[in-house]
Amino acid sequence: MNCDTRIPVNTGDTLPVFRKATPVTTRKKPPRVAIIHYWLVGMRGGEKVIEALCRMFPQAEIFTHVYLPDKVSPLIRSHKVHTTSIARLPLAGRLYPKYLPFMPRALEEIDLTGFDLVISSESGPAKGVIAPPDALHLCYCHSPMRYLWDQYHVYRKDAGFVTRQVMPGLASKLRVWDTVSAARVDGFVANSRHVEQRIHSYWRRTADVVAPPVAVQDFQPVAPEQRGSFYLWAGELVSYKRPDIVIEAFNRLGLPLIVIGGPPKAERKLARNARDNIRFLGQVPFEKLRRYLACCKALVFPGEEDFGIIPVEAMASGRPVIAYGRGGALDTVIDRTTGLLFQDQTADGLVEAVRRFEDEGLEDLPVEGMLRQASRFDEAHFRAGFSRVLARYGMQVDVPALASVGSA
Repeated sequence: MNCDTRIPVNTGDTLPVFRKATPVTTRKKPPRVAIIHYWLVGMRGGEKVIEALCRMFPQAEIFTHVYLPDKVSPLIRSHKVHTTSIARLPLAGRLYPKYLPFMPRALEEIDLTGFDLVISSESGPAKGVIAPPDALHLCYCHSPMRYLWDQYHVYRKDAGFVTRQVMPGLASKLRVWDTVSAARVDGFVANSRHVEQRIHSYWRRTADVVAPPVAVQDFQPVAPEQRGSFYLWAGELVSYKRPDIVIEAFNRLGLPLIVIGGPPKAERKLARNARDNIRFLGQVPFEKLRRYLACCKALVFPGEEDFGIIPVEAMASGRPVIAYGRGGALDTVIDRTTGLLFQDQTADGLVEAVRRFEDEGLEDLPVEGMLRQASRFDEAHFRAGFSRVLARYGMQVDVPALASVGSA
């Protein structure tokens, strides 16, 4: 006699995946929701997803390794936030990346008894919690941990001497835990087709694709006569985003380029090799970034990103994107409709792409097409997609009306 009350789900995975048999629609009160996020020390793309989930589930409690309340939004602060044992380690608010080896155990110590829905937000360690057997655990995956998988050699190359020596043994053990903990998740939601493929490659699991919410309503085009003649690069100045090839390419092109982003140490290193046509502005207030996005000739986006929010923000500002044709850009940038995709991720490849962009007059692509494409990534689409995934797993929830997007 088969006493397993779970319902097999045919996902095509190597191992069978199961759906909880009792649908939440039979409950008379809202489900208790736990949101697990790797750390809350700033407001980037991952934290914007947390905000959207907080609006969907106003009753949700948040669990995280490290929490700096003054670095996150009032909306996140309005929720009950629990920290793991990592927060009690010395200088955790600054040194939390150094405590990565201790995070798996810290996650497994979280007591989620009584929660009906567990949503883990994965980019750093988050999905490894032990959910109650009758709870639904969905993992929204921004990326399998880059420093363990596809970007391992890039991170190791850029690390200090001691870290380079320690990384091989430590990363090997963490990969085992990372793969094992993936089996605890009932369902995965990837933020792009690129991440969906990596989930399958590294964890042998399938995933639904739901793009992250982008606040497209916060951006708007300007009249053509208000635009400038400069190109724009914006983001964190880290190796995998390839600011190095942007500097080399524009040194050769001689065209005006504005670089926005930090940290200052990386900016100084790049600036030493830059010619006078390149200006570094560091990290700027949002209003200034919004203005530069609306006034640039095009956004230059040469990295292979998991998703990449900044191209969507550029399109919401009515400006095209010159993007490397790999990764999340394939989900957002439409070649010769909202920008230009190039295939050679080198300075030579970018020089050729910019020249082609100029020769074909692509800076004059119709603004309407860019705005229409950007609108596909607003919060309403995220909520609808995430709700559809919940329904597939038998969980029907009442989601509040989308009335407070952009408010605290």
